[in-house]
Amino acid sequence: MNKVYFSDKCPNTTDFVNQLDQLQISYEAVNITDSMNNLKEFLKLRDSRKEFDVAKKNGNVGIPVLYAEGRLIYDLEQIDEK
Repeated sequence: MNKVYFSDKCPNTTDFVNQLDQLQISYEAVNITDSMNNLKEFLKLRDSRKEFDVAKKNGNVGIPVLYAEGRLIYDLEQIDEK
């Protein structure tokens, strides 16, 4: 199952989720600021994947992001690229 990690406090979330919906991509929504369990789930992923290194280096959280088939996708134009 695809997962979207986001925060309702992030200004980029609305556009990202709207694009997913327009592309008719199904996903489980994980709001990392909704609960400690959601935050821990995201941090476990973020701390184990090199794809987040640039975001962390720049002081960003790394959301919103789609986790699909083991891939992390920040730019939905990459959705068909493998």
